[in-house]
Amino acid sequence: MNAFTIKDLENLSGIKAHTIRIWEQRYNFLKPNRTETNIRQYSSEELKAVLNIALLNKYGYKISHIDKMSPNEIRDRIVSLGNIQAQQERLINELIQHMVDMNLEAFEQVLDEHIRARTIDKTITQIIFPFLEKIGILWMTNHINPAQEHLVTNIIRQKLIVGIEGAFSHVKSSQTGLLFLPEGEYHEVGLLYMYYLLKGRGINVLYLGANVPLKDVEFVANLKKPDFLYTHLTSVANNFNFERFLNNYQLRCSAHTMVVSGLLAQQYKKKVPESVRFKKSLSEVMEFIAAIK
Repeated sequence: MNAFTIKDLENLSGIKAHTIRIWEQRYNFLKPNRTETNIRQYSSEELKAVLNIALLNKYGYKISHIDKMSPNEIRDRIVSLGNIQAQQERLINELIQHMVDMNLEAFEQVLDEHIRARTIDKTITQIIFPFLEKIGILWMTNHINPAQEHLVTNIIRQKLIVGIEGAFSHVKSSQTGLLFLPEGEYHEVGLLYMYYLLKGRGINVLYLGANVPLKDVEFVANLKKPDFLYTHLTSVANNFNFERFLNNYQLRCSAHTMVVSGLLAQQYKKKVPESVRFKKSLSEVMEFIAAIK
C-alpha cells in the first residue's frame, strides 16, 4: 500500500499544503495517519480523492459543496466537465489513479482511447508528458513502488515507440542530435519523447539509449559529429553525481554542446559549464526544437 506525504499531494494536485491542512480541519474526505514523528501520511484513496476534488474545485465547484457529494456524484461531475483543459487534466488524474491501483488494463485503455480520438501526437503532448512531469517527484522520493513505475512506463514506452515509427516531416533538417542517458539513469521515456519530437521536425537522431558510459558518448560524438548532445535526467541511481557528470562531460565532450532537461536540471543550482544548456520546462524544450534549422 502506498503512503503519500502532503508534499506529494501538493505536487500531484496543484493544491498548496496549507490549503490541504485547512481541508483536513473543515471537511471529511481527508483523515491522514501520523508517523511516530507526527508526519502526515495519506492513503491511495485519499490521494485519489484530493485529485478529484481539486479538479472540480479548479473548475468552479465549492469545496463545501463537493464535500456533500457521494463518490459517484463526484465522478459524474468530473466526467461532465466541458472544458477541454479540464478533460485533459481528468485523464491525467485517471492515469495516476490507475498507476496507484496497478490497474494496467485501465491505464492502457485511457491511452488507447485518446490515441484513437486525438492521434498519438496529441496524446503524447497533452496526456503522456504532463503525466510524467507530475509523477516524476514520486519516482524521485520512492513514494510509489518501483514495480508500479516499471509497469506503467513500459506501456508508455511502447506507445512512444509506435509514435516514433510513424513520425514524419516533409521538411528535412541538416541538424543531427545525439540522444543518450548517462550511467545510472534508466528512465528512458523522456528521452524517447524527445526522439519523437525531433523526428517529427525532420531532425536527424542518433539514439544511444539508457545507461551509456560517457566514453561511449565521446566515441560516437567524435565519429558522427552531431550538432548537439541531448540527455533527459529524471531519477538517477543513488551513486550518480550530477556535478561530476558535468565535469567529466566538460573534459571529454566540451566540443559538443549538450542540452539537459528533466527534473535534475530543474533542481540543479550550481554553476554549469559553458557548453551545457539547461531546459527546465516543456516550453523551453519546444522553443529549443523550434529554433533548430
